Amino acid sequence: MKYYLIAGEASGDLHASHLIAAIKVQDPTAQFRGFGGDLMQAEGLTLVRHYRDLAFMGIVAVVLHARTILRGLRQCKEDIVVWRPDVVILVDYPGFNLKIAQFVHATVNVYTGRQGLCPVYYYIAPKLWAWKEWRIKNIRRDVDEMFSILPFEVDFFEGKHGYPIHYIGNPTVDEVTAYKAATHEPIPSPPHDSRPYIALLCGSRTHEIRDNLPRMLSASSHLLGRYRIIIAGAPGIEADYYQRYTQGHEVEIVYGRTYDLLSGATAALVTSGTATLETALFRVPQVVCYFMQARQLASFLRKLLIKVPYVSLVNLVAGREVVPELVADHMTVETCRWHLDRILPGGDAREAQLKGYEEMAERLGPAGAPQHAAARMIALLRKTESTK
Repeated sequence: MKYYLIAGEASGDLHASHLIAAIKVQDPTAQFRGFGGDLMQAEGLTLVRHYRDLAFMGIVAVVLHARTILRGLRQCKEDIVVWRPDVVILVDYPGFNLKIAQFVHATVNVYTGRQGLCPVYYYIAPKLWAWKEWRIKNIRRDVDEMFSILPFEVDFFEGKHGYPIHYIGNPTVDEVTAYKAATHEPIPSPPHDSRPYIALLCGSRTHEIRDNLPRMLSASSHLLGRYRIIIAGAPGIEADYYQRYTQGHEVEIVYGRTYDLLSGATAALVTSGTATLETALFRVPQVVCYFMQARQLASFLRKLLIKVPYVSLVNLVAGREVVPELVADHMTVETCRWHLDRILPGGDAREAQLKGYEEMAERLGPAGAPQHAAARMIALLRKTESTK
């Protein structure tokens, strides 16, 4: 069968590449084409356009590059029509992908005379539970099957909106499990320095680093006699940028070794995102930190716009507060220091957090998300073919 995949950022490229690998095992005649990145191409995807060409973040950037985005949409639509895939698989990236879903669903197939060029599957559901819940009507209309990687999304889509989805496990579990099964070099210690270390994961964007790293450093500086402080450097962020904030601090930076860093960390300060889930899967106690400019306004807008009680995936999956979340006006140096001390060895919150991680991991389920998704997709497609 012919699979057309669309991923619009690095994480989508990673997850889609694993899905492609799983599909190839179960469908040896599979052909792949679409929009994505280097990892998808390495698995055999014919790359029509790289996600770098369309990866614009924020309202201003999107407006400034509107013509480029529109050209990308047009190119994608035309390519789908010409290639005639058996299925279009959308990977996160909802601003772009929901427009493609609408097109594929609404266009009449000239070969069959029916509406809809082919089935549309969504792998890694858009986070409608957090914002833009109104998009459910577009998904209900244009997406044939939804594949979720977060267990609480089943209640949201099926329980709240009556839209059936497939929970197939979480690919981060696969990535961490694969890492643990392999042999890796630990983060090296300086000569004659046997101190354990605390990891700082302060985000992948410059504004996240600017807003969070100085406060993380101040919150952990009192521990330098007992611990090293190591920053996980983000891809694409030069060391010079970090040095603006690390001058005067005894700190180290490592690039491309986040899992190595987490595998040996005693505790971590983590900016919200997938990193909170990864940290939990490595069983590293953490404090979630997300400072914002205009903190009081940001807190007000969060309560107004965000529809979920937590920002970290750890707490969302567990359904309760396992890790402390210091967001907007709650993210102060003093509060962060207090929570950090509580999760260090001997702290009164460390064991409870580790116990909460076990509960979270049980809800996520075992490894095998790409394989589960591939098996269900292929079974659904074959069933569709048999009813034509």
